[in-house]
Formats: sequence, C-alpha cells, structure tokens
Amino acid sequence: MASEHHTTVKEPLIHITKNAAMPFWKGLLIRATAVVAAFLVCSLLAALFIGANPGEFIKAFIEGNFGGGAWSLAKIRIWELIKGTAILLIISLAVTPAFRMRFWNIGAEGQVLISALASAAVVYYGKGIKQDWLLLALMLVAAIAAGIIWAAIPAIFKALWNANETLFTLMMNYVASLAVAYFLVIWTKDKNGSSSLGELQRGHLPSFGNTYMLFTIIVLVTTAFMFVYLYYSKHGYEISVVGESQRTARYIGINVKKVIVRTMILSGALCGLTGFMLVAALDHTITVDTVGGRGFTAIIVSWLANFNPLIMIGTALLIVFLNLGAGQLATTFRVSNAFPDVVVGIVIFFVIGCEFFIRYKVHFRHKNRHAAETIHSGNDQGSIDTASVIPDKGGKLK
Repeated sequence: MASEHHTTVKEPLIHITKNAAMPFWKGLLIRATAVVAAFLVCSLLAALFIGANPGEFIKAFIEGNFGGGAWSLAKIRIWELIKGTAILLIISLAVTPAFRMRFWNIGAEGQVLISALASAAVVYYGKGIKQDWLLLALMLVAAIAAGIIWAAIPAIFKALWNANETLFTLMMNYVASLAVAYFLVIWTKDKNGSSSLGELQRGHLPSFGNTYMLFTIIVLVTTAFMFVYLYYSKHGYEISVVGESQRTARYIGINVKKVIVRTMILSGALCGLTGFMLVAALDHTITVDTVGGRGFTAIIVSWLANFNPLIMIGTALLIVFLNLGAGQLATTFRVSNAFPDVVVGIVIFFVIGCEFFIRYKVHFRHKNRHAAETIHSGNDQGSIDTASVIPDKGGKLK
C-alpha cells in the first residue's frame, strides 16, 4: 500500500513587493507629509516634557534658522544655514559616486580631516612662501593629494584583495583623527600644554559679498558637475553598471577594478577640496572636530536623495535646518541637548520610514482566500501531485 506525505505551505500574513516607478510629485508629497507628521509628533512631545505649546515649538525652530528679530540677525542666521548646507552637501557629493557603485565608503570623515591637516601643514611649514596665491595653490594641491591617498588605499585593497571597504574606511577615520591630534601637539608644544592651534594668519581665500559666498558658489558648481558626471558621462554609466552587477560589468567589458579605484580617487579629490575650503575659507584652523561628524551625516543625505546630486540640495538643507532649529530649542527652553537630539531623530525616522513606503508595497493575507499548497508524495510511483489554490481548467497544475 502506497504511503503519502502531505506538506501544507500557507501564504504569509504579510509580504512585500517593490513599487513601480512613482511620479516625482507624488513622492515629494509623501515626504512632505512625513515631515509635517513628524513635527506634529515632536510638538506633542515638547508640550508633554518641556511645557512648550506647538506654536512656541515651531517658533523656536524658525528663529534657529532665520532669526526672530532684526534683519541683521536674520541675515547672519540665514548665512549660517547656507554655510552648513553647503558643507554637508559637498561631503555628500564626495561619498555619492562610491555609493552608486555599491562601495560603502564610510571614511569621508577621515578623508576630509586628513585633507584639512595637509592644507594646514602647508601654511605651518610654508612660512617662507611670500606669494599668497602660491601658498593657496599649494594648500589646494596638498589637500586634494591627501584626500586621494586616503581614499585610494581602501579602494586598492578592495580591488585587488576584496577587502571589506566598510571596516577599512571606518578604521581610517580614527587614524586621521589621531594624526591630527599628533600634529597639533607638535605644532603647539610651546603653548604651555595647550593643543589649540588658533587661527592661521595666512592661507585665507579672498571673500566677496559675504564670507561664505565663494564657498557656496564652488559647492553649487561642484553639484552641477557631479550631476552631469554621474548621469551623462561614460564614467557615470560604468559606475551604475558596476553597482548593479559586477558580473554584468565584466561581461560587457568594463574593468571593474579600474572603476573602483578611479571612483574612489574622485571621492577623495572632493574630500580634499572640502578640507581645503574648511581651512582656507571657513575655519582658518584645524582641530580633531573640524569635520564635526558631517562625514557620517552625509551618508544619510546621499541615501535620502537616492544618490541624486540635485535632490541632495534639499536633503542637506533639511538636515541642517533640523540641527539649527533643535539647537535653538535647547537655548529657548533651557533644556539639555538630549531633547533636541530626540527631535532630530524623530524627524529623520519619519523621513526614512516614508522612503520605505515609497519604494515598497505591503500586502496582507486575505481572510477569504485559502493560500496553501499540498504536495502529495507517493512511494509507489515516485510521482508528485500538486494541488493549488488557483488550479487550471482541469483542476491540476501542469
């Protein structure tokens, strides 16, 4: 007598499928709704924990970014918003080519920091250089060279020996930070134990209109260049193909190792440009906190923009807006920095959450639908009969 074995496979309660391409305006509307919902939740939390009504909460955010008094104060706040956005944007542009290639470069923090150190070193050791333009040129070259070297090292190890680029680039952040700390000790050994270098007296970029105007223009030009490079150049096409499938890239004749190293050289060069601008145009000094964690925040900016340089302008602006507004919360309501950090985290959580629902669709199992497959295994004939919830006209699957 033949024995039968019955296996029942039930339809899962929840399953997820990828959404078709969504119109840009619809995605933008969903993201805006998520931001509004996040602010409503934060307003309720502010009322519960710090006694601020929603109006005061929103007002503090606006004052943190645009000022709440005279135009002179508002102008300063607006330029601070523009400066913060520009810094975060250019670092985001630096990590984007690697991310589009699925090379997870977590080392932008260290690449910018080591570039800033190289730029400051030119000023410190180049005291005999009389011409300012020559000093600035050497600072730029040194910064870009340092950024390229710092980015190329993990790229070469990845290309030749398939090293884990995430850990490699992350560890190099700490090496860069320790290198800055070491040179600060060397350069300030005559300052009675102080490791603060102070403002560099030379190597300042000229300013016009506003201190941050030139830097902002350079960042906008870089943004346009990166958009064209990634979407309308052969190199950008190769980056996309390698990111989709290295096997496919090799099949169509793309040198994957070359693309990896070349792309990281570009990322390093952009980090070098950023380090130079931090020293020559903005801070005019170097500390271990010169980058201030922006290398990690840039990852969020790039991902939220789906690696599109133009959309990154908006995502960088949003992140800086949140940080400045949250800082004003701490000042206005005399609370610790913990609550403002929670506010920023909630808004980012809502934005990231809405990205999931933009890209994917959640399906639930219907109660009136019998989703099961029974596999009948017979020992006598070794045949398999399959009964489906959606049989063909003959009642069996073929």
